[in-house]
Amino acid sequence: MGELIAPLAAAAGGELALADDFGETNWDAFDQRVNRLIHAFRGAGVEAGDSIAILSGNRREYYETMAAGSQAGWRYVPINWHWVPEEVAYVLANSDARALVVEARYADVAAQALAGPGAPRPRIVVVVGGPAPPPFIDYEEVLAGSSPDEPDAQCLGGPMFYTSGTTGRPKGVVSSSLPVGVPLAAMKLVGAAVAGSLGLPSGGRTFLDGPLYHSAQWAFSFLPLLAGSAVVMRHKFDAEETLTVIDQYRITNLHLVPTQFIRLLRVDAGTRDRFDGSSLQAVWHGAAPCSPQVKRQMIEWWGPVIHEYYGATEGGIVTTIRAGEWLEHPGSLGRLQDNMEARVIREDGEVAGPGEEGQLYFRSKTGADFEYHKDPEKTAAAHLEPGVFTFGDVGYLDHEGFLFMSDRKIDMIISGGVNIYPAEIEGVLVAHPAVADAAVFGIPNEEFGEEVKAAVELCDGFEAGSTLAEELAAHCRGHLAGYKVPRSVDFETTLPRHPTGKLYKRLLREPYWKGQERRI
Repeated sequence: MGELIAPLAAAAGGELALADDFGETNWDAFDQRVNRLIHAFRGAGVEAGDSIAILSGNRREYYETMAAGSQAGWRYVPINWHWVPEEVAYVLANSDARALVVEARYADVAAQALAGPGAPRPRIVVVVGGPAPPPFIDYEEVLAGSSPDEPDAQCLGGPMFYTSGTTGRPKGVVSSSLPVGVPLAAMKLVGAAVAGSLGLPSGGRTFLDGPLYHSAQWAFSFLPLLAGSAVVMRHKFDAEETLTVIDQYRITNLHLVPTQFIRLLRVDAGTRDRFDGSSLQAVWHGAAPCSPQVKRQMIEWWGPVIHEYYGATEGGIVTTIRAGEWLEHPGSLGRLQDNMEARVIREDGEVAGPGEEGQLYFRSKTGADFEYHKDPEKTAAAHLEPGVFTFGDVGYLDHEGFLFMSDRKIDMIISGGVNIYPAEIEGVLVAHPAVADAAVFGIPNEEFGEEVKAAVELCDGFEAGSTLAEELAAHCRGHLAGYKVPRSVDFETTLPRHPTGKLYKRLLREPYWKGQERRI
């Protein structure tokens, strides 16, 4: 008997488990479809300890694949659906994916990623929600030809999320908190612990309204699912539809980012007045800085259910702050979780006192840690010592232990809650024949928090102007996902570099942030 889905099916078999843009699935059907997928992939040669990849929008089959991986000892790799074939191919190869589940709308991207010499070669590729071009196989046909019986030899699998890195290529994050191959009880404990610490109701209903390839959306939907919460999802965020879904399905909890808050606050008065929202018990936000004014407006509208967390793919949730606490400590990211410790290290290497800024390092009291897949150097760079890690942020703890963020030490842009690392974009820009040097950084954007700006130094013989700026954007679009493409380009005579080669990106960035109330 499986320990993850089967008990939930036994307790609530005919009740709603999953709902997406295309339909609904109850717990009994969910359990059987997960079992069928495990048997099918095992029959194709996918073994415990192997990796499988998912390139899909938010839909029920995504959860089926993750649940199958969690019970069969597979490391599942969510792939950003905005990525171009070059990026997808890299992740498939780097993760050694033995299977790929791809939604039909991204089948062309997958086919290009799998084409050509040296391309990754999964043992099985299945297509969801549409025709399956050879040699791809239709997902429903795969399930129909497999057994619904509970698989034997079940063991824990878990996610490996790819987060962009300063070396220009995404890196897989492997967490020791969910080691592959251990008994499934570990996942049940994690799911129950997260649901309890976040105040998520037992038997509630979760709304997924952001991309499931993001670790936060996974944590705030898949973990509650394992604790018995039904999950309702939409592929694309729409403010008015979000309000409708919350009331229609009596949603109890969801995760949002500040950009979504802003769009919700912009709905017309009639739509706002029709919204009930009385079912909501916990609305968590994070992933990007939130304007205090925006947050206050959301609390005034939805009540004291708007809570915030600070964390990252690498280390999970580090701090939390509930609505009432935040109103008393505006701008804070909250206090440390019971299982976390913090060290604030000043530039001189000494431990900072209360109110003193420094780089933030954390340690899990449970011994949980992380590493970057196949990249020991990047893993070492993120650690002060074994078990003591940083996300690259700068901040301070006040006398009451509340965390406040000051800046990001690492060279990163957060746009709409998505991490964007400039080095990857700079590497593409300098490959263009017109570009001698390039710098990419974030500038203020009212809706997304930051947007991508490029500053370039041109080679002799090229003329700055809108035509070249458009050409550079098109060049980037051919190699990068659209959200990484610079929204605008500044043409500089010379970029500010030290004789050692260090780029003083701060000199390019600061004029755009002058007069802003925030630094990130």
